[in-house]
Amino acid sequence: MLLRKIVPILFVAVLALSSVLVPSRALAQDGLGSEDNPIQVFFVPSVDAQVIVSGGEILANALETATGLNFEVAVPTSYAATIEAMCASPENSMGFIPAAGYVLANNRCGVEVGGAAVRFGWPVYWAEYIVRRDAPIYTFGDLAGKTWGYGDPTSTSGYIVPSVEMQAAGIEPSATVETGGHNQTVLAVYNGEVDFGTVFFSPPLMPEGHAPWSHGDLSEPYDLTVDESFIGEDGRLYVGDIRPMDARTAVRDTAPDVIDQVRILRLSEAIPNDTLSFGPEFPVELREQIVDAIIAFSETEEWNESLGSEDFYTWSTIAPIGDDAFDPVRLQFEILGLTEEDVFAEG
Repeated sequence: MLLRKIVPILFVAVLALSSVLVPSRALAQDGLGSEDNPIQVFFVPSVDAQVIVSGGEILANALETATGLNFEVAVPTSYAATIEAMCASPENSMGFIPAAGYVLANNRCGVEVGGAAVRFGWPVYWAEYIVRRDAPIYTFGDLAGKTWGYGDPTSTSGYIVPSVEMQAAGIEPSATVETGGHNQTVLAVYNGEVDFGTVFFSPPLMPEGHAPWSHGDLSEPYDLTVDESFIGEDGRLYVGDIRPMDARTAVRDTAPDVIDQVRILRLSEAIPNDTLSFGPEFPVELREQIVDAIIAFSETEEWNESLGSEDFYTWSTIAPIGDDAFDPVRLQFEILGLTEEDVFAEG
């Protein structure tokens, strides 16, 4: 059966951004946000857990300053465990979860979306299929019979979207390896432990004076025979004057030559960006206050050490989004015939 082309629902957000984080006191409902009942902040383990914990604490401190409430950061062991944790704390949980995770959490216990990430002006991102540069894999069809590495079965870009696309194309891997996260998938390809991997793609940042990357451009708009890949004085990965922003960059400390060794084979259809979601019984007025505080925080320098860090989630800010924006993701679950029981059994 041919796969219906999934058209992402792009949203336009008009944000009133504040450059100063102004403290305000929130009225905790039934003690919510008190020292004895802190708001639980859950992050999916898509990148290094220690990076998430340290960056999450910076976010929590900013939110405490802005709202007067107490927050507690946690990184469950898997995407499924993150969803379970939110469902177990319906009145005091908020979570940074990807599109597929949100759909599962919404179906499972009524978790509600509060906003979605914007990355460098993009309300969407992509899955990228990566292989070693020396691998004799040149087309999508060449992945048939190869070993596939992916991070987690509830990862939208790491598993759900590639599964749909490969099924539609009649591509069957010879084996699959669940690596545990995007970083681990990149390293599995780098080390030759799997033939190909699927991870997230965010567009590269082009140098001043060049047109910004747009959908349809080359995923790697540089020539490694001309330009050198290197880690700059700022600790970021570059190829010439171009700054890649996809999953490969997160392993630059472990594998500084990752761009030289691992290439992007292709990109998927566009995917709605990751979400900030809330437990189904979380007070509405506090949701709004927290979202406003995060938008204000995104205008500060500390943001780049938290959600804005390229080693963390690389969010530029957050924008409103409706539940119907995730209908294309729901369609992908239907195409796969994948139920939440299947996902939670795997997770």
